[in-house]
Amino acid sequence: MKRLVAVLVALLSLAACGSNENGAATQTVVASKESKKIARSSNFVTVQKGFRVYQKNCASCHGSEGQGTANWQQVGPDGKYPPPPLNGTGHTWHHPRAALIRTIKFGTVAIGGKMPAWGEKMTDEEISAVISWFQSRWPDELYQAWARMDQQAQSK
Repeated sequence: MKRLVAVLVALLSLAACGSNENGAATQTVVASKESKKIARSSNFVTVQKGFRVYQKNCASCHGSEGQGTANWQQVGPDGKYPPPPLNGTGHTWHHPRAALIRTIKFGTVAIGGKMPAWGEKMTDEEISAVISWFQSRWPDELYQAWARMDQQAQSK
């Protein structure tokens, strides 16, 4: 148990994010020993609903499994970045839940991106379910690091 806690703790502070020779994102995570495992809050029904909503609205850009676009870290010919992966291999896990919700609801067009706003097409419940689905794709260690960062963001 102590070893598990130590491993989970080692994921608290996000130290670096880069890419390997294939362009896939890699993460280096560091943390302290006091961390405890944070339970994932979504259930099977919510995740399945999120999958259906994701397939209908998001998969055409972010990929059927949340894998994103090839070369998502490189600016395209239009001067904008392609859709990133949402499956834990990109940078989505660097953002607190409020930022994820805001990005889905309002898109990124107003800030120079190309993601459309989904707030008038998806309910808050559907947006939450989509987030639950793509977070279900994240390895537990990554989810734990994200959950701690999200808790810190909520306490500010």
